[in-house]
Amino acid sequence: MQKRNKYSEIEDFLADESFQAWVLFKIDKEGWEEWTLESRQRAKLVQDARLMLLAMKVPENELSSSDIHRALQATWVKIREKENQKNVKTSKIRFLGKQILTGVAATLFICFVSSWIYSTYFKIDNNIVTYNELVDENNEGLVEQTNNTTKPQIITLSDGSSVLLQPNSKLSYPKIFTGNERKVYLSGEGFFEISKNPHKPFYVYANEIVTKVVGTSFRVKAYSDQPDVEILVRTGKVKVKSNDLVSKSDKEEIVLLPNQALRFQRSDLKFNKITNITQDAVLAQSVGNIEQLSFEFNDIPVSQIFETIEQAYLVDIDYPKNKLIDCHLTTSLSDQPLTEKLKIVCKSIGNNTSFEMNGNQIIITSEGCN
Repeated sequence: MQKRNKYSEIEDFLADESFQAWVLFKIDKEGWEEWTLESRQRAKLVQDARLMLLAMKVPENELSSSDIHRALQATWVKIREKENQKNVKTSKIRFLGKQILTGVAATLFICFVSSWIYSTYFKIDNNIVTYNELVDENNEGLVEQTNNTTKPQIITLSDGSSVLLQPNSKLSYPKIFTGNERKVYLSGEGFFEISKNPHKPFYVYANEIVTKVVGTSFRVKAYSDQPDVEILVRTGKVKVKSNDLVSKSDKEEIVLLPNQALRFQRSDLKFNKITNITQDAVLAQSVGNIEQLSFEFNDIPVSQIFETIEQAYLVDIDYPKNKLIDCHLTTSLSDQPLTEKLKIVCKSIGNNTSFEMNGNQIIITSEGCN
């Protein structure tokens, strides 16, 4: 599908069978949605081509014969001009056939007189903010982490914050946070546990919305091919608003507390606050282990604490079981990033206990309990 990178005219898209399947039958085997969102200029051209195909569904009897004739004449003039400019267009036009060309001609007329079709199908396109655009606006020299596996991946940021990045997701972030703000950019889904720093707020940019926190844990779900963006708060407080790049944004800011969520509808740029996630069937089913498990421990074996961490973060913890078999801890690990959780546990165990992280593998070294 690399040939589509060279498409510069609407006819290029209309001649592509996979494009037709995506627009008319919602079959996107070639990743048209993701490809389109990579560029605003590209999205505008694709938008026009989609409009033509979708408008072909309008019955012909809604147009007079003279209207269709005029539209046909205009279309054929355009085709002849393109034939003189580039011979390769001939094969593509032949592929469409007279029936398609008739529909295209009718559509050209519809495009001028039926603005409602445009607003119905493409209201969102002018407001799309892509992950690539957000990253390009940042000049900090970002590191990008992509999860192409089938399991979540742990990312530890320079401030100690941790992100559980879900499959088919990516995160861009600076190697070291500088200045008075901490900014990261998400495409897909991630669970964030932010290290507390009231003087340096943390921002998660995800498509059309921005989530601001100081220290808390929450989930952001922002896939480019889905109609909604979701924020779910586990602990602390977050503030959510529309990205400044979104046109006609009302700058509304929503405050979310624990067990509350926000669904941002990309089609109309509207916020839907959910004060009790258990009453929303979609959110209730999507809650993962990390959002359900308790990290409050009262005289609990260390082995059980490690098991809870493994279940929450889907990591493997290797530790000297024989040396820690009689160790019990009373501690609170709630609202702490993964690295901070491990530091607290190791410090509580004592005897030069330490940990080392290598991706989703954690190694604990210890001589036993104090």
